[in-house]
Amino acid sequence: MTVLETERLLLRPLAAGDAAALAPVNADPEVMRYIGSGEPRTLEQTEALCAKAAAHWNEHGWGAFAVTERATGDLVGLGILATPSFLPEILPATEVGWRVARDRWGRGYAPEAARAVVGFAFGELGLDRVVSCIHADNAASVRVAEKLGMSLERETVVPVHEVPCRVYEKRSVG
Repeated sequence: MTVLETERLLLRPLAAGDAAALAPVNADPEVMRYIGSGEPRTLEQTEALCAKAAAHWNEHGWGAFAVTERATGDLVGLGILATPSFLPEILPATEVGWRVARDRWGRGYAPEAARAVVGFAFGELGLDRVVSCIHADNAASVRVAEKLGMSLERETVVPVHEVPCRVYEKRSVG
């Protein structure tokens, strides 16, 4: 099993059994404000997400990571590696994303987890480019992208939700 380790976090493939721990994160309106439609997710939606993520890992050998604190073992968010099919104009592409429980905001977990996911994408997967699609009003995620060394590639609109989006990208060095 793929496990990424950082100073404070462990990232492992998201599994179907993670739904109960992830559900409170996905149900938080502030956490979900800039993700997809901006609506919180139900337990059933989180269960479906986790099942889909586990199947993606089994089929492709990469996908969404459960992010846990090393000190507590608590699931505190997601490190995401996905195909951004919701934004066809940038395909082919692989997106790196992050989601952190609100009670863990301000601790630097998002850039720490995302840095590990980018390293996995460029290292183990051999990708030469990753993108992050960020709601135009999400200043905190823009700061994370900038901390990762990503640069603004374009501003656009996500067709299905009609929300403004900034696409950041990072290319592999070497």
